[in-house]
Amino acid sequence: MTETLVEFEALTVRYGSRVALDKASGRFTRGATGLLGPNGAGKTTLLKALLGFLSPSGGRLEAFGLSPSAKPLEVRRRIGYMPEVDAHLPDLTAVQTVAFAGELSGLPQSESMRRAHEVLQFVGLGEERYRKVETYSTGMKQKAKLATALVHDPEIVLLDEPTNGLDPAGREEMLALIGDIVTLRGLSVVLCSHLLRDVEKVCENILVISGGAIRTQGRVEDLKKLERDWYVVRVKTDADAFIAEVRKRGGDAQPWPDAWRVALPEGASVAWIFAAAAASSTQIRHVRKAEDTLEDIFLRATSNANAA
Repeated sequence: MTETLVEFEALTVRYGSRVALDKASGRFTRGATGLLGPNGAGKTTLLKALLGFLSPSGGRLEAFGLSPSAKPLEVRRRIGYMPEVDAHLPDLTAVQTVAFAGELSGLPQSESMRRAHEVLQFVGLGEERYRKVETYSTGMKQKAKLATALVHDPEIVLLDEPTNGLDPAGREEMLALIGDIVTLRGLSVVLCSHLLRDVEKVCENILVISGGAIRTQGRVEDLKKLERDWYVVRVKTDADAFIAEVRKRGGDAQPWPDAWRVALPEGASVAWIFAAAAASSTQIRHVRKAEDTLEDIFLRATSNANAA
């Protein structure tokens, strides 16, 4: 079983009278986990509670077996955090900024400076490390923030919307860096994002949060498995007669890009599709087994939250 690094149960966090997290339960394991949710869902609140910046009003939250509220410094030394907003200090170069972050995490000054040079090289800012961060482009500032999250060699890195403001090339570069953090540096990552494609590209686990509660969680591969047998079917001729026959025989059909997604009745095999095609004089071009997309999972989880 994959090791659990962070676990929370019935976690409630309030901003005054407003409930930001409402009895949320879940866990972050080793590897890359995506924390998905619409804006205002509670993603950043969960990260801040994990860092000890916010105190829960109810429930349990543990990181590495420790309470962030009771042992905030011990927990933060083992966590790297890349905030969504810019966090650089004016007039400091990148290497000074990252080294200062290392000192704040408890590293000696000389070790902080050594590691600052190393992580800036890793994120691709080695040649620009003596420039002031305020002169950087948006993409370079994001990389500098990532370096500050890595400088003290944490066990888990919390990334809050790391691709915000990046062009397509910059987004791909950032996602590649996140993948390297896991595969090359052996660290674990929580990628907090509203962008499904980013999460799907680098994460094997997800938690979907909406309305302050975790609506679904698990391995992406497992969550994509459908409860009912669905197939993506492309036909050569007009599909109307085929779809009518599918529904007449107790199946279901949904429009799909350049195709139809067809659900089989319980106990039926793929041969059922060809029988429906023959009965409706339809020629089949292509059939493949379907699975849920991450968008399907996300929309179902958040729509269930809205219905509740």
